[in-house]
Amino acid sequence: MAKSQVLGNAPRTSTVAETAKTRSASKPNVWRDYLTMTKPKVVAMLLLTALVGMCLAVPGIPPAKAVILGLIGIGFQSAAAAVFNHVLDRRFDTQMARTYNRPLAKGRIETWKAVVFASTLMVMGFIILLELNALTAWLTMASLVGYAVVYTVWLKHATPQNIVIGGIAGAAPPLLGWTAVTGQLDPHALLLVMLVFTWTPPHFWALAIHRRDDYAKAGIPMLPVTHGIEFTKTMVLLYTVMLFIVGLLPWLTGMSGGVYLVGSSLLNLGFIGYALKLKFADSKGHAWATFKYSIWHLLALFVVLLGDHWIRSLMF
Repeated sequence: MAKSQVLGNAPRTSTVAETAKTRSASKPNVWRDYLTMTKPKVVAMLLLTALVGMCLAVPGIPPAKAVILGLIGIGFQSAAAAVFNHVLDRRFDTQMARTYNRPLAKGRIETWKAVVFASTLMVMGFIILLELNALTAWLTMASLVGYAVVYTVWLKHATPQNIVIGGIAGAAPPLLGWTAVTGQLDPHALLLVMLVFTWTPPHFWALAIHRRDDYAKAGIPMLPVTHGIEFTKTMVLLYTVMLFIVGLLPWLTGMSGGVYLVGSSLLNLGFIGYALKLKFADSKGHAWATFKYSIWHLLALFVVLLGDHWIRSLMF
């Protein structure tokens, strides 16, 4: 009898184990949801621009303390802004194909937990940056408020120029990196801000063209929704031309040399090429291709800035 009972129970035990394993596999990883809310790819790009700002602020290698604490503090504050963005946009995220599966939109993370998480990152980042200097700490906090509150809560839903006006918050990291090292503002740091600020509209408008129906469904007045796709294509082209002109300023002011001039010109001409095709010879998926190019464009542009700086440092 005992033997038969054991044999009879074996499949049941196996079934229970398999069921538990299936449930465990299907249950989302909580840590992954929290990481997703911080928008790690966006934060990584912001940190690259901040690092370049740090390196360009001094002739040689920037102080290790400023680099480490600066990147951690700016990273925490940027991640906090991203989480606050998830919190404040959760209702709209449920209506858009690009965002409907976000942790808060799906209810996998409770709103209050996300707020606590974001607040913790914000406070930690501020304290870390305060160890360097008050200017960087407060400028970074202002950028967080600009993105998470002014842009997300007000500008995004108030005007089709939301990206243009709100772009200053996303353009701040190079300046923050510079002040983390020097503790003071500098015109050259503002040139870096101008580069990112001018890059932002064509970058986001290319995405907005691709996702135009999503934004219309959610009632968000992005430029393709309010003024039409053709008008937006024209604005993308005009801003890429403007970016080419602004891209010459670091060379014209003596901040960067010939390596940057050649590299940035090629990258900016490439962006103009994508914009020209988008305007005059558009094809299915080209708006998305333009958006993807813009990401690599900014990364490469700042790598060229850094490479030019190191080459000039070695030569002189």
